[in-house]
Amino acid sequence: MHAIVVSETGGSAALVHRKAPDPEPGPGEVLVDVAAAGVNYIDVYHREGRYPLPTPFIPGSEGAGTVTAVGPGVTDVARGDRVAWAGVLGGYAQQAVVPAERTVPVPERLSFEQAAAVLLQGLTAHFLTHSCYQVRTGDEVLVHAAAGGVGLLLVQMAKLRGARVIGTVSTEEKEKRAREAGADDVLRYEGFADAVRELTGIGAHVVYDGVGAPTFDGSLAALRPRGLLALYGAAGGPVPPVDPQRLNQGGSLFLTRPTMHHYVATREELLQRADDVLGWAASGAIGVHVHGTYPLADAARAHDDLEARRTSGKLLLVP
Repeated sequence: MHAIVVSETGGSAALVHRKAPDPEPGPGEVLVDVAAAGVNYIDVYHREGRYPLPTPFIPGSEGAGTVTAVGPGVTDVARGDRVAWAGVLGGYAQQAVVPAERTVPVPERLSFEQAAAVLLQGLTAHFLTHSCYQVRTGDEVLVHAAAGGVGLLLVQMAKLRGARVIGTVSTEEKEKRAREAGADDVLRYEGFADAVRELTGIGAHVVYDGVGAPTFDGSLAALRPRGLLALYGAAGGPVPPVDPQRLNQGGSLFLTRPTMHHYVATREELLQRADDVLGWAASGAIGVHVHGTYPLADAARAHDDLEARRTSGKLLLVP
């Protein structure tokens, strides 16, 4: 088979398209013909070595396709099943071996491309709005990068839960996309904290920040007393060490750095969240916006576009 292999971490040139050994499923695993693989910022962190992995490795933490073989001990997934997965390496390939317990069923009315486009980011938006902070009717929510892949889903899920959503974006085109997703107000990044406090009168109940260093100070300043900042990513660079006293001075604020892994720790929780996300996508309750699809060999170009913030919505690799 062909795959993207990282032998040395670094820039996008580290993503090398080449032949790789045909994989075989071991105990508790399934082999999947990959129909589509999602491109996510965690893939960039793996490629750069920010989240170190033993080399060589095949990147890609999300995909969807058809099960073609099952390993010993697998009883609840069968050959021919339509499945998707998130949080498992190896998606940038024509075939992937995935632990059966980390796969989720894909509804017949949902395409593989839609499933691969929504699962990882959808699970992220789900745990952020339903568990990390349980958004309630009337809450005022600030979503950074509201036209990005996670941002668009955060806007939609927060609206499903009855919130007023304020988004930040960098361009007029992205503002249009955020408003189409349901954002009530859309701001540019400059001066956003003051604008949020003016719009709300006191500040947001929760800020969802996947940007990191460029927005962190403003995110804290945009919160009302006892508000929560969910710093779920660092697309703009990592946040320097923080003095906890700042949380006191801001009004007994809460700060968390969550990751999806801890919110889908059991198969029961994974299936429950995935059933919501894929079900909403299949019914049209949430929209899935694919910005672009790339041949597997063009993985480096997909990473370049993602990092340059030239995209709005999801990027996919199609083997």
